[in-house]
Amino acid sequence: MKRPRAPRLPRRRPLPSLSINRMIPNILTLLAVAAGLTSMRFALQDRWEHAVLAIGTAAVLDALDGRVARLLKGSSKFGAELDSLSDFVCFGVAPAMVLYLWAMQEAGRGGWILCMLFAMCMGLRLARFNVSLEDENAPPWKANFFTGTPAPAGAGLVLLPMMLSFQGGEAFFRNPWTVAFLLLAVGALTVSAIPTYSFKKVKIPNRWILPTMLIVAGLAAFIVSVPWLTMSAIMILYICSIPISYQAHRRLEAKGNPDDGGSGA
Repeated sequence: MKRPRAPRLPRRRPLPSLSINRMIPNILTLLAVAAGLTSMRFALQDRWEHAVLAIGTAAVLDALDGRVARLLKGSSKFGAELDSLSDFVCFGVAPAMVLYLWAMQEAGRGGWILCMLFAMCMGLRLARFNVSLEDENAPPWKANFFTGTPAPAGAGLVLLPMMLSFQGGEAFFRNPWTVAFLLLAVGALTVSAIPTYSFKKVKIPNRWILPTMLIVAGLAAFIVSVPWLTMSAIMILYICSIPISYQAHRRLEAKGNPDDGGSGA
């Protein structure tokens, strides 16, 4: 009597090969994750300036990976998910942990809760951003704005006391009450519906290209010479831009909704 044949298992499809072009953006994202994790190691060693610089490095890599992916036509769903995870680690978990070790330990359980709350707000903000990408009915001008503060800017704002303390006045800026206020304010700003400028699609007219290059060169010189003061000034200017972006968003919304009587609501 013949033994019944065992059913054949379906053959697995081999994983598709990836070109170097498609791998480069993901490599940049992984380097950003490494920088964010390294910032926490620096914080454990009380190397505060290095910790902030590591998060700043992660922000630079985060700004590059998406642009490199589009330039090399290496965008993918996997890369988008990896980038979102990287943002949560680098701009949610890492700043919260660094600030806890720097100042909020003195506040006890309350300090830890505030740091966790900030990280959770950043996670919610990133989840909302991922969902908003699927909205195909949004008008084109919406691409010029974020809803709430983007993750890298939120990390920069919440680390502002550290950057200012490197220039002096550590007793004030390292106070747990000062840091607690910023954790709550920036966390609320990230999950808010306040529109903020997105500079991803800014186009510079030809006549402004040379002046812009000179401004960038001058800014780079200031960052090399007085890094903490320059980065603090950039963060303060960003805060000042929020009311301007809010008004610009309302004007564009009013033009797109003429039935609202120009209220933009």
